[in-house]
Amino acid sequence: MSTRVPCVLSIAGSDSGGGAGIQADLKAFAACGVHGMTAITAITAQNTAEVTAVHPVPPEVIVAQVRVVQSDIGVDAVKIGMLGERQIIEAVARALDELPAGTPVVLDPVMVAESGAQLLEPSAKAGLAELLLQRATVATPNVAEARALVGWDAEPDDDDEVAALARGVHKLGPAAVVITGGHREHATDVFFDGESVVELPGERHPRGAAHGSGCTHSSVLAACLALGDDPLSAARAAKELAARAVRDGLHEVGAGAGPVDVLGLPRKRSDQRHAAAGRGAL
Repeated sequence: MSTRVPCVLSIAGSDSGGGAGIQADLKAFAACGVHGMTAITAITAQNTAEVTAVHPVPPEVIVAQVRVVQSDIGVDAVKIGMLGERQIIEAVARALDELPAGTPVVLDPVMVAESGAQLLEPSAKAGLAELLLQRATVATPNVAEARALVGWDAEPDDDDEVAALARGVHKLGPAAVVITGGHREHATDVFFDGESVVELPGERHPRGAAHGSGCTHSSVLAACLALGDDPLSAARAAKELAARAVRDGLHEVGAGAGPVDVLGLPRKRSDQRHAAAGRGAL
């Protein structure tokens, strides 16, 4: 039996506030017990309330980051997040071509930050569909992102329409789709793999902290695929862990939507204090 820890690559933007992007991805990977690696697509000046600047990484540097980790460490699964512009999408497509055939890819089509800032140029949306969706093992748009991908103007009224939306995204090429429910009235994810529509219900946490929830969800899903789960099982695990991270989110961090907490930081801090107190009593 191999003792090698699975290695998962995040191709995404950097959040200087540490709540979303590659920072959230690395925390989610660690929580799942896999080794996280990164290919940074953009540097953002960002906190919990706003994004004030976005600096794209040169396309050739993105390809180089993927190539160098693959050549030495290996890539057992990929999570793709913020891409920003067409040139970066094209670079990521080239980089995926250099990975072994069959490497699981989770595509989170990041378009808008939790603060409302646009993170994908409108002109790049077609490139996302043409070059990356067809490579995805699982695509994980929220309702708004799914609507943008398939060109729906109206908000879906019920679960049947969300299922139809999932089918529409599936036609663009991914092997499976999860329409995440974090922005719906009922926090139910909808999974579709070309055969069955499966609802993944969950409890809404209106008082939770949700910054980085989508990043966390897609990263957990990618980690589970690297660990050998099938897409539906991975989607169930991602739903559960991302919801718990929102529930336990760090309200006290920042003035905007606080970051999710996938690592149980307050509990770890309490455990450390108790351990220190115990050592002091010896």
